[in-house]
Amino acid sequence: MSAVLDLYDRLRHAPDEETRARVIAEAFDLLESRYPHLDYLVTVRHLSETELRLTKEIEQVRANLTKEIEQVRGEVKAIELKLTKEIEQVRADLTKEIEGVRAQVAITAAETRSSILKWSFLFWLSQFGAVMLLLWRLWPHG
Repeated sequence: MSAVLDLYDRLRHAPDEETRARVIAEAFDLLESRYPHLDYLVTVRHLSETELRLTKEIEQVRANLTKEIEQVRGEVKAIELKLTKEIEQVRADLTKEIEGVRAQVAITAAETRSSILKWSFLFWLSQFGAVMLLLWRLWPHG
C-alpha cells in the first residue's frame, strides 16, 4: 500500500507534465517487472464471454449431431425397407424354384413308377408264360 501512496505523492509533487508522465511510466515498468504475465490474466468478463461462446458452440455441435443422427436413422430405415423387400423377393424366388423342383421330382417319380409297372407287368407276363409252358410240357397230353 505504501507504493501506491508513494506514487500518489510523486505525481502530486511533480513539477511538470513530463515528470508526471515519467513517474507513470516507471510505475508501469515496476508493475510489469513484478507481474510479467499481466497481459495473460483472465478477468471474470473474459471467462463469462468464453463460457457463453463455448456454450453456444456446444449447442451448435449438439444440434448438428442430432441432425446427423436423424439423417442416419432415416438412412437405416430406408436400408431396412430395401433389405426387407429383397428378402421377400428372394423368398418368393426360392419358393418358385422349390415348387419347380417338386414338380420335376413328381414327374420323375411318376415316370419311374410307370417304368417299374411296365417292367413288372413284363416280368409277371413272362413268369406266367414260363409257368404255362412248364405245365404244358409236364402235363400228359391226351
